[in-house]
Amino acid sequence: MSITAERKEELIKEYATKEGDTGSPEVQVAILSERISNLTEHFKDHKKDNHSRRGLLKMVSLRRRLLDYTRNKDEARYKSLIERLGLRR
Repeated sequence: MSITAERKEELIKEYATKEGDTGSPEVQVAILSERISNLTEHFKDHKKDNHSRRGLLKMVSLRRRLLDYTRNKDEARYKSLIERLGLRR
């Protein structure tokens, strides 16, 4: 259900705003989006896994807050981020 260390490093390299950047909203949203998509696939087979569903809802909420923060700080960064990730909003 979680992402591999290699995949996480790829996401960090792709979405980092500068060298060694692991905490910017872009990187955090990209990692959360990957984890959310993995959990969504998990629920296709395990429909009654309500404990993991609660974690999914928390991740979606955290991603939403990070996207709102990015939109309030810099609209252009927000638009490019949702376009790159393929999120709708």
